[in-house]
Parts: sequence; structure tokens; C-alpha cells
Amino acid sequence: MKSTLVAAALLFIAVVAPAQAGDAAADKIAKQLGLKVENIRPSPIAGVYEIQHEREFAYVTADARYLLRGDLVDLKTGEELTEVHRRSDRLEVIGKLAQNKLIEFAPAPPQVAKYTITVFTDVDCGYCRKLHSEIAQYNAQGIAIRYAFFPRSGPDTDSWRTAEAVWCSADRQKALTEAKTGATIKVKGKLCDNPIAEEYQLAQDLGIRGTPMMVFPNGEVFPGYIPATALAQKLAEVSAKPKG
Repeated sequence: MKSTLVAAALLFIAVVAPAQAGDAAADKIAKQLGLKVENIRPSPIAGVYEIQHEREFAYVTADARYLLRGDLVDLKTGEELTEVHRRSDRLEVIGKLAQNKLIEFAPAPPQVAKYTITVFTDVDCGYCRKLHSEIAQYNAQGIAIRYAFFPRSGPDTDSWRTAEAVWCSADRQKALTEAKTGATIKVKGKLCDNPIAEEYQLAQDLGIRGTPMMVFPNGEVFPGYIPATALAQKLAEVSAKPKG
């Protein structure tokens, strides 16, 4: 079974140490599935290993014969282990987007942000525009919003080209705000190097299909628009949850 098959089936990772060097079962799984040993971990289930391929997860029997799909839940505690670890993975890959690859709207000093969320956005999405039109309200609630682009129409479309033009503008915040009102954004000369393709691919890898899609500080995702006061309340609830 090759990595392409694994990629279609993977779903799960747990916060446990990678398999140790010399772990014969992990070595066998790695060879059989075309994975790196560091992406294979003993699971809470005896005789089963957790595996990761890019953004997708699964677990497999120690003899590398059976691959199990489906979310893992601890019936004793009710903890949704699969989703907990998806959140960790989201935060890790989003964290790899350097700060200068995200356009941030943060509360103005002396106010400081209580929460920072990442929002995958499309300049032509109606609810994305509504959200951005209320950016001052989110900031007033102590919420900083960092935007990653996800032009749903795909490459070589008007939405994609507008996202590139926004990024290549001298004032990205101003250009994004104007784009979300339907204004045409023009760039003099050739387009600059930009992260639109990288962010678009990341959104796809994370299974994001619609916009706006919010990623909370704990890695949870929230699809769609939510008013500033309601979002602040939800973020407060999220921050009060025990760490998974």
C-alpha cells in the first residue's frame, strides 16, 4: 500500500512520542506505507500505531495489515481524540505561515488583543465582506484577525487575481478593505511574489471548503460569520476549556 492510498484514508494522530528507533513494528509500517518513522506513534490501543501523512491521520495494526478509519473517542472521558489532534495539527501548520504572510487587523494601542484568530477569506464572499465591514467591532472586543487567502474559484480567476493584487499593494490592509467593498485593485508593473497559492493549498489540505472559516487559538474551526460580541463570548468559552 503506497502513500497515495494512505493519504485518502488517514485521519488521526495522538499527542504521544514517536516510535523509538529500533521499533520493529514501526519500521515495518514505515516501509509498507512509505512513511517516515517519526510519523508513526504507539496509540492508546494495544497493537495499533498512529500514523500521519501530511494533514491526514489514521492508525494501523502492528503487522501493517489493517488500516483503521474513523474518529477515535475515549468513551470513559468523552474526549474526541481525533478532533483534538486535528486542532494541534492545524495550529502547527498555520504557525508555519510566517507573520508576514498574513494580513492582520489588531486592536489599536493601548488596547491589546485578548485573542488572535486566523480567518481564511475570499474577497468576493458575501459573509467575508460582512465580517470585514465590522472589523472595528471585533477589534473593540479585543479580537485580532489575521487573514489567509482562500479564493474558492481557484487559480487564474478574478478572485485569485484580486487576492494577489491586494498582497502586492503598498498598503495591504487598505487594499484588502477596498477589495471587500468590490473595488478593483490594480498593481503597477509585475505582480510580486505572494503566498496566495500556498495559503490556498493549505486551506485545501485542512479540508476547508467555504469562507469565512475561522481557526481559533486552540485550533478549533468555526465556519461562517458570527457577530463580534458572540465571537468574543465563544472565544472566552474556548479559552476556559481544559487543554486536550
